[in-house]
Amino acid sequence: MSLVCATNFSNTAVRASTAAAELARRMGEPMQLVHVLNPDSARAFGRPFFEAAEGALAGEVKRLRALGATVEGQLLTGEPAAVLDAHAREQQASLVVTSGPSKEAPFLGVGGTVDRLAQTLSVPLLVVRDAAPFEAWVRGERPLRIMLGVDRSLPFEAARDWVRGLRRWGAVEVVGGRVAWADEEYQRLGLPRSPVSGELTPELRRALERETAALLAPLGESGAPPRFVLEEGLGRIADSLVALAEREKVDLLVVGAHHRRAFGRLWSVSFHALRLAPMSVACVPTQATTGAMDAALPEFQEVLVSTDFSVTGNRAVAYACGLAKPGGTVRLLHVADKAPTPEQDAALRKQLQALVPSTTESSGRRVVVEVLTGRDVAATVLQAAERFGVDAVVLGSRGRSGLKRAVLGSVTQQVMLHATRPVLVVNPPTGG
Repeated sequence: MSLVCATNFSNTAVRASTAAAELARRMGEPMQLVHVLNPDSARAFGRPFFEAAEGALAGEVKRLRALGATVEGQLLTGEPAAVLDAHAREQQASLVVTSGPSKEAPFLGVGGTVDRLAQTLSVPLLVVRDAAPFEAWVRGERPLRIMLGVDRSLPFEAARDWVRGLRRWGAVEVVGGRVAWADEEYQRLGLPRSPVSGELTPELRRALERETAALLAPLGESGAPPRFVLEEGLGRIADSLVALAEREKVDLLVVGAHHRRAFGRLWSVSFHALRLAPMSVACVPTQATTGAMDAALPEFQEVLVSTDFSVTGNRAVAYACGLAKPGGTVRLLHVADKAPTPEQDAALRKQLQALVPSTTESSGRRVVVEVLTGRDVAATVLQAAERFGVDAVVLGSRGRSGLKRAVLGSVTQQVMLHATRPVLVVNPPTGG
């Protein structure tokens, strides 16, 4: 493993390479200082051009070695983003560091090298705008203040794992930043909308706060998740996230990165954060997520199970109770197509409670029964899973063939198709 730092020898690049060398020294990894030559310039100016670049690179390597880092120089030729990506893969780099756009090097800006790197690299990219906080951090003089952009996505999980890994090299203070589009969240969670468009009701805010705390829990120290700020979005998420980072006076904004192309970049948080943020930015792609050997084992603290009172639907209840860990909660629900009367509601709840295995509560698992109303059963189950923030959904199938497969497709298959959480389908012990 190694750290790769790209330089163009500008003042901002010199400061970024200093921070990279300090970080490499702290991590105990070798550093590759890379300069990429433009092939057209190389052909036009010939050997003197190469010699000038080699001399500048050798001078920088010497300077950085004096800081105590293990540094090697590498002169490459080609399109910078593609060449650096190939080199990072070859070196099995854990991180690529570069400087942000500046007046000295405006070509690094919009549509330039930094943008293309963020869309190409399969390892995290650290764009350094102010090197001083990183230098002080690796020397143990102060913690690194980080804002982590929060959402429910694989890139976020990769970014969260990367931030957690930084604690090996020094103290970090993490604050989560979440920007929510109200209309989208009302639909996802199945909650009543506010009469004011774009406004978060107290109920929606509480649901999002619970979910955000759960998403940040792996970063918690002494069992408490880090502090976070939640804000309703009124435009591009990146604009609001950068504003939050400025308000919190962080040293580093960390965002997960999708490798989007063309018009997809218009909605890319990482793409716009790189352009807008006045502080340093780290873009962590999904490919950089923790490897299987380092991944934490999932725990099923909250499990949702839905039954239509069919044989397999009822059978799923015991599986859900077994899946939830001791001390966890099972949300046992039934979806009625129209609102039941109080007497019908009480009868349905009693019928649900009768399905709970007798040893469930004695083993430390809590069961909460719910009767919900919705003509689209699958959508109602999916919204409940999001609203309660469950770790898994358990459903029974109706069979494996013929008409019974069609019944399965009407609810269970729709939940399996659209769920963002693990789904366990309980089949009957025999076919048919």
